[in-house]
This record gives sequence, C-alpha cells and structure tokens, in this order.
Amino acid sequence: MPAGSDAALEIHRHIMQELRVRGSSMAQLARDLGVTQGSLSLISRGLHRSKRLEREIAAALNTTPEALFADRYPSETSK
Repeated sequence: MPAGSDAALEIHRHIMQELRVRGSSMAQLARDLGVTQGSLSLISRGLHRSKRLEREIAAALNTTPEALFADRYPSETSK
C-alpha cells in the first residue's frame, strides 16, 4: 500500500478512534512517548517508518504492529 493511500488513512483514523475509546489521543500518546504528535501522525499515516513507535502505538491499542500495520509487516509465509 502506498504511503498516504486511502488504506493508510483508514489505519490512521482507526488508531485515532481506538485511542479516543480508551480515553486517550495522539497528542497524549506522543507526550507519553516523548515525541511530537506530528511524528506519530506521519507514522500512523504510513509516511514515515519507526518500528519502535509502531510497537508503541500498537501496544497502546493492545495489539501488535503486525496486526495494526499488516501491510508493513509481511507474513513469514509470504516471503
């Protein structure tokens, strides 16, 4: 999936919605992680990569980076 594609924006919206459900936000998560909100947004929209921050975003949503960002983590069987 190309960075900034409709699918990448859907993932970004999903992340924001799930954070709201949990009483948080991208801004709060960024503060907790000591990064800018813009950095998290770029990663969640697929415009930049950071495995560390992808792990942190996934952890905040009680999931894995592989499940949340499936297009960025090809399965072992597809290699």
